[in-house]
Amino acid sequence: MGLGKRVGLLHALCCAVAVAFFLSGTEARGQSSQHISGTIVGISGRAAGRSRPFTLIVNRYTTPGQVRELNDALQSGGQDALLRVLSGMDAGRVQLGTGVGVTANAVIADPWGEGGTKLTVFYERNISFYELRYGARSENYRIGYAEIFLDRNGKGEGTFIPAARVRLREGNTWEVEDFGVFPARLIGLRSRGRVPAR
Repeated sequence: MGLGKRVGLLHALCCAVAVAFFLSGTEARGQSSQHISGTIVGISGRAAGRSRPFTLIVNRYTTPGQVRELNDALQSGGQDALLRVLSGMDAGRVQLGTGVGVTANAVIADPWGEGGTKLTVFYERNISFYELRYGARSENYRIGYAEIFLDRNGKGEGTFIPAARVRLREGNTWEVEDFGVFPARLIGLRSRGRVPAR
């Protein structure tokens, strides 16, 4: 085999290794998030009986230190202070229907049941022009909230509050108040992927 052919073969092998390394890295990155999908069903109000797709993408869980920071903000300045701290956090994305969704600012994971996980999600919801223009009461309910229960196989259900107000009760307990009468239900939830350890 001539020198030119050997150099060409070596170059081709190097390219193949580089492509394989790039693809494996991309695949690993693709698996470094948790996707939870299911259906959201309205229970009361104008959305009663209506359903649409629900997706939660978790890129990282909120750390205990961040949870303490949120709690301190709520204790010192109420919901306004909580929102200021919350707006600087990014744990993933919440999508309702087929839209691009909004940032899931905090996703808190706790053990639940026999090998399951409870996820508590907080996000800063988009306030509509109508709410701002006419000073609607819902303007004070500036946080979106979800509570998800997954079993050890990644299947589960939960509740969803698209407009909530958060305050402290008895000094250290978070109270989440729904603007509507009843929270929506999250059903048929399935989780795939996982969040990497930090």
